[in-house]
Amino acid sequence: MPAGAPIRATLGATLTASQFANLHTFLVAARHGSFALAAQELALTPSAVSHRIARLESSLGLRLFERLTRKVKLTADGERIFAVLQTGWDSLHAAIAGGDALAGSITVHARPSIAQCWLVPRLAGFAAQYPALSLDLRVGNDSVDFRAGQVDLALHYGDGSFPGLASRKLMDEWLAPVCSPAYAREHGLQDAPQHLSSATLLHDTLAWPACAPDAEWRLWLDGQAPEVNLPTRSLRFDRADLCAQAAIHHAGVAMGRRQLVQPWLASGQLVLPFGGFALASPQAYYLVHSGRTALPARVQALLDWLLGQAI
Repeated sequence: MPAGAPIRATLGATLTASQFANLHTFLVAARHGSFALAAQELALTPSAVSHRIARLESSLGLRLFERLTRKVKLTADGERIFAVLQTGWDSLHAAIAGGDALAGSITVHARPSIAQCWLVPRLAGFAAQYPALSLDLRVGNDSVDFRAGQVDLALHYGDGSFPGLASRKLMDEWLAPVCSPAYAREHGLQDAPQHLSSATLLHDTLAWPACAPDAEWRLWLDGQAPEVNLPTRSLRFDRADLCAQAAIHHAGVAMGRRQLVQPWLASGQLVLPFGGFALASPQAYYLVHSGRTALPARVQALLDWLLGQAI
């Protein structure tokens, strides 16, 4: 059945206020993947959201959601209708804004470290340039399912392989050990990597998909000092920014990513031992999105703005 046909055939060309409310409720629930979160945004109870969705499903003769234990998931019909409604909603925002397509909401997913250290400090500039656009920023290490249409753009750190998706490289990355000045003095880390034997290493165990917990450190040592054995003392985190924060507080030596730790190096909270040797990372930062349709103007504006922020 063609996209949009079930809505036109069942609801007709003119929507009642109740039908419009049900469609809007579906749109919000689909975007959140949760009836409870939709209820918060709409100032309704989760039960009211559930009843509206049920009425919509009944009127369309389609099952739009799979009801799981703690969340809901769009069915294939739900994904199709969500895509149709989202496009229409964007057009409505543009019309309300007087024909300006750069209006509405953009949902962005980012890995926690790049969101905390790089993206969030820049968002005031985006808000000033595009006051009619609002951002919904979500962070996490989980994979993003673009099929449901709940995320417009994702900021990933990886090797550039994103099967079935479209991507643009945002910026490269360089790796170098970092620690506090006091820790460098205490453990004699000013000179050669051989002095690492007395240090505690701080590992980002999820540096990139499917990597070993100590992948970044092994990569750096292979490039700088292959004869040095990796110390066994370590603290492990699932975020690069937490490794850097632990290093600031004298817990050990972290593998710093230049794009993330530069402000702390500039302030003197972190230093580069071993002469500051930086290794080009095989991973880079990418802007990733669904390749099924052209990007809406509002999302393209954000993508272009982010590219302009990269160094």
